[in-house]
This record gives sequence, structure tokens and C-alpha cells, in this order.
Amino acid sequence: MDAERAREFLLTLPQVCETKQWGENLVFWTGDKAIGGKMFCLLNLDAQGGVISFAAGQERFYELVEREGLFPAPYFARIFWIAAEGWGSLRNAEWEEVLRAAHEIVYGKLPKRVKETLELPVRAREKLIRERRTFLAERAAAEKVTTAEKKVAVKARKPRKN
Repeated sequence: MDAERAREFLLTLPQVCETKQWGENLVFWTGDKAIGGKMFCLLNLDAQGGVISFAAGQERFYELVEREGLFPAPYFARIFWIAAEGWGSLRNAEWEEVLRAAHEIVYGKLPKRVKETLELPVRAREKLIRERRTFLAERAAAEKVTTAEKKVAVKARKPRKN
């Protein structure tokens, strides 16, 4: 397994979306994050801190950290995520098994509302996601304006030093 093969496999799982975040990381989501989807896997393309991190679940977490090359994922260990130092930590079939399980674990924890949205016909779901992204972008822009206005107001209230 390598990053490209892992990416190809992950994109075959149902309702998976991919984003690039936090530098050179591909993040895989169960459902689009705009509608409340949750991430279940992170591929680190620059390979600092491991090549991949994924949700292992409480049951498999302790078993997997005992394996050579697997360790608790930085920042995510408290929610039972595993990171791998290299692709040789597991065989290809094992990678597919743990990544499929990660997807199922996270999908199982999605709120009912998000699952209902994911079950919509494709066009209706895509339209809803587009509308949600537009709403989120508009809200983020409004928050930037509000923050800038607050900074100006604070500067205006401060007395000048002579």
C-alpha cells in the first residue's frame, strides 16, 4: 500500500469526500463536512508524524498500538485514532480492513440528520451541500467584517500616548 493506492481505495467507500487541509494532508470524510460529515482518515503527504492516521475505535485501538510501526495518533489518541510510521506496518488486505472499519465506525456515529441527508438522491444531496457551502462562506465573510470592525472600535477607544 502507498498513499495513492490508499486514496483510490478510500474514495471507493460510500459517501466519502476528500479535502486537503493542514498543509500536505488529505482528509477523508464520511459525508461532506459542510453538512456535518466527520473525518475518519488523514493521509500525511509530507510524512512527518506518520504517513496515515485513522479512527480505530476503542475495541481495536489497544490491539493495533501493540503492532510494530503503529502508535497513538498525535492529537487524536483520546478518540482512539492510530497513526502509522510507514506503509509496511500492515499488509494491503489489513490496510483495507482497518480503513473500511474506520469509515464504518465514524459513519455509525453520525447524527441522524446527517445520515438522512446522505441518503437523499444524489442531485438533491449535491444541491443541499452547495447551498450549505454558500451559507458557510457568507457567514465566514460576515465574521471577518465583524472582527475587523471590532479591531477598529478598540483602536478608536485607546488613548494615544504622547
